[in-house]
Amino acid sequence: MNGPAHPDPVTVFTFPQPTANGPLHVGHLSGPYLAADIAARAARSRGERVVVTTGLDVHQNYVLTRAEREGVEVGVMLADFRADIKETYERSRIGYDRFSDPLEDDHAPIIRQLMNELVASGAAPLRGVTLHACADCSRTLHESYLAGLCGGCQAPASGGACEQCGGFTYVDSMVDPVCGRCGGEPRPFQAVVPVLRMEDHRATLTDLWLKADLPPAVRGLIDRQLAAGLPEIALAYPTNWGIEGDGPLAGLRIGPYTEVALTDLYNVARAVDPTATDLAGYRAALGRVDQLWHFLGLDNAFWYALYWQAIWAAAGIDPLPLSGLVVNEFYTLDGLKFSTSRNHAVWANELLRDEDPALVRLFLAWDRPDRYQSDFTWKTFRAFAERVGPMLDGTHTITDALHPALAEVELARGEDALRPSGFDPSLAVRSLLSLLAGGVRETGSLRAALTGTGGE
Repeated sequence: MNGPAHPDPVTVFTFPQPTANGPLHVGHLSGPYLAADIAARAARSRGERVVVTTGLDVHQNYVLTRAEREGVEVGVMLADFRADIKETYERSRIGYDRFSDPLEDDHAPIIRQLMNELVASGAAPLRGVTLHACADCSRTLHESYLAGLCGGCQAPASGGACEQCGGFTYVDSMVDPVCGRCGGEPRPFQAVVPVLRMEDHRATLTDLWLKADLPPAVRGLIDRQLAAGLPEIALAYPTNWGIEGDGPLAGLRIGPYTEVALTDLYNVARAVDPTATDLAGYRAALGRVDQLWHFLGLDNAFWYALYWQAIWAAAGIDPLPLSGLVVNEFYTLDGLKFSTSRNHAVWANELLRDEDPALVRLFLAWDRPDRYQSDFTWKTFRAFAERVGPMLDGTHTITDALHPALAEVELARGEDALRPSGFDPSLAVRSLLSLLAGGVRETGSLRAALTGTGGE
């Protein structure tokens, strides 16, 4: 809990705004997407007022890179992937209360307004910094335009954050950095851009981290980053993709991670109070949040645990409302990480068109890479569906009825496993299957939350 309870307390769950450079795959569903929906349904069944937010991320340059490589018009590609992603949510019964859409007309003006307020307040002052461009193709090196090895763990990485260890990655922190598009060498240049000095917020962030419910892997990332020093990050760049700045930011494009942090800020605030229209209104709305939980994959831990919090602190959100992070490890396919850019995936819509969504949800919750990595195989999925399908439709043979006293304990255990603190959907599925195998049909909110068949 974050301070005294508000007369109208709100529990907020967010799940990531997927990058629209491809459809969602099973790795996405097994992680934060289904998890947030399951947790929200369970919380509503406990009587909590819950709002769930998400959206789209269209301004990472991975989007433009894919469009250019495939020779398609980027706007057409974005519209197709947006439709595909929303179809996935519908097919998999993933609900949300507010969806931020950068392709809608009102999004960019809100982000520009918030960015300009950060600059005007002095929280993100304009100053000269050294950036890097490709010596061959002249692209500013960030995100997909930057490739190399992470300076912390030596894993292959792009600009932004290392997927392996979570550390912040930029030209000066990487080993053998090159242009991710053409392989050219980095060339330094000077630019005047807004910057966020995260060290200015060390005390506020440290106080938050001491109180928040964070998994050990995230605390390890925070410890390493504190020891190395919190980075200073440019919030806008001279580059060719992203929301164009205006006023003092004319000629620059707002960084996509900054955009998503600000999007989450206004998205959560408007989900709580739809009448909020400016930063003062957003601050007031966020003051009504009793609990805020972000659901995410470990590869996004730097952004949600460190950067989002620093941006919100710079925007004057006090106190920061974060209750905790529900973080999953990587879900692999045949031993390798699911990857949209490498086309190594089982696509969510293809699976959901062919299989019962209730079974898909149960399997992915059961096999979720919660506290360790897990691996999707078709053999395991088929075996699970063959065993569990008859339990769901009531056609299985009950060989050992579960004693009512044991059923009561099992149900309580399963429902408790769906609270965000200690979130363990795999345990919840095992409790549900134990109940169904033992002939127990009264499964409270457990079956509805896990299968998406109720609890809206």
